[in-house]
Amino acid sequence: MSDIEKGSHDKETRVDAAPAYEAGVAEDLPQEDFMTRNGLNLASFKPRRYHTGDSTEIERTMKSRHLHMIAIGGSIGAGFFVGSGKALHNGGPASLLIDFAIIGVMMFNVVYALGELAVMFPVTGGFYTYSTRFIDPSWGFAMGWNYVFQWAIVLPLELTVCGFTVGYWNQEINVAVWITIFLVAIIIINVFGTLGYAEEEFWASAFKLGATIVFLIICLVMVLGGGPKGSRYDEYSGAKLWYASGAFANGFRGFCSCFVTAAFAFSGTELVGLAAAEAKNPVKSLPGAIKQVFWRITLFYILGLFFVGLLIPYDDENLLGANPFINVNASPFVLVGKYANLTGFDSFMNVVILVSVLSLGVSCVYGGSRTLVALAQQGYAPKIFAYVDRSNRPLFSVLAIIAFGPIAYVSLAAAGPTVFDWLLSLSGLAALFTWGSICLSHIRFRKAWALKGHSVDEIPFQAAGGVWGSWLGLVLVVLVLIAQFYVAICPPGGGFNDAKGFFVQYLALPVVIVFWIGGFIWKGTSWLRADQIDVDTGRRVHDWDSINAYRAELAAMPAWRRWFHKLFV
Repeated sequence: MSDIEKGSHDKETRVDAAPAYEAGVAEDLPQEDFMTRNGLNLASFKPRRYHTGDSTEIERTMKSRHLHMIAIGGSIGAGFFVGSGKALHNGGPASLLIDFAIIGVMMFNVVYALGELAVMFPVTGGFYTYSTRFIDPSWGFAMGWNYVFQWAIVLPLELTVCGFTVGYWNQEINVAVWITIFLVAIIIINVFGTLGYAEEEFWASAFKLGATIVFLIICLVMVLGGGPKGSRYDEYSGAKLWYASGAFANGFRGFCSCFVTAAFAFSGTELVGLAAAEAKNPVKSLPGAIKQVFWRITLFYILGLFFVGLLIPYDDENLLGANPFINVNASPFVLVGKYANLTGFDSFMNVVILVSVLSLGVSCVYGGSRTLVALAQQGYAPKIFAYVDRSNRPLFSVLAIIAFGPIAYVSLAAAGPTVFDWLLSLSGLAALFTWGSICLSHIRFRKAWALKGHSVDEIPFQAAGGVWGSWLGLVLVVLVLIAQFYVAICPPGGGFNDAKGFFVQYLALPVVIVFWIGGFIWKGTSWLRADQIDVDTGRRVHDWDSINAYRAELAAMPAWRRWFHKLFV
């Protein structure tokens, strides 16, 4: 057994960190008062003070319960509850289920790879800095700005969706009123900094989890024929729709078209790794949170969409909404309640959609601002964006992302749908590049780790699939990008796209390439060789006595229980 395994790391000190990865250390100041801590007075806007160091670190205030709920229910929004209707129409129930399952397998490996890296190197803006550190600084530059713009562009979309969702109950009030109200709500939540985001996500995720469980129970009853007399579901239907309407729609084109909807629905799953940098004890809380992603994939996506495919035919005319931004009437989750004649269930599901979309709007500000802080810390963005105030807010980064919110008012103009089509094209595939970079970073880290003479046993939290799981995740990302390229040329409806139609589907790729070239021109760096990768700087010191005691406890368990703990506990 190595010295590290025997616990000598308890006495280890950090290797002197280079400015790019070193976090500043706050001075030993008296505890801030309640008003300052929570951003409720002018003093809270003053900068935090640090010892010598070029970078700042956002204070670690997030708790384990926050990380767990962010993992299991965070970032689930309109892409899942509403966008799944369009995917069901284009691909049919089998394509919908298979595509979401494939993306689920990909995400399972992505978050485990991210968890391993985040426990070792919990830094603000985590996965972007991993690309810089383990792949290529120029590619890291591209991934950082790609992620910032992904969230900055999604924010006005989510605000617009909120406005039209409320219009389900009252269409007489101008949508601009609701956009303003929800933008103010997002600003107020962000006044409270990290804890504002964490608490909002905790309760919103708990609500979404409860609502989904209720939906699954109702769906099971409907499939078994327990619906009210006179409704569509007053007799056993089983998998009838898979045979009557067909399991697949639009052939191979329809199958490939569902991938981008699935990717959009899973966007934000990686936020749990970003949030780990602000957790009090990521070594303890992050592994458990990462393992909750299994339940999220299974409970929300797989079971939810399985029942949707059993109850709603893919050729249902209501799946095609006339509203160019969103039509909550087109949500298959709402349609189940309508067809079952369940009074009030459609309104209940719209409340769920509203909470989900507002929650994702808050996540936009959180994810974009924290990545912008990391970009500024590494010299890839103006230094002003590294500013952190005394209430733990990256103030100017938050304001920069919120500044994109008013773009939502474009929806009121005649050209609004066209503008939003192009904005969506920028963000549609952005997440796939982030996920692929996380997998590649993990692969490169493992290679450099072994090259420096380290063993896998020295990694406190190991990805469930190891390096092969990351290879699987990376291959799936590439295949999904190829499938979407095919759809951009050959849409599900038949024929071929023109240049505009192609770029509406695939604009994210040239944007990423432009960022990559810009990073190369700015920094003049290229692909890092394995012997150039630094695996020691900024590495967290762990309590190896506790880790080894836990490993010994696991080793004594039966094989089935050992795997259960490894994957779920």
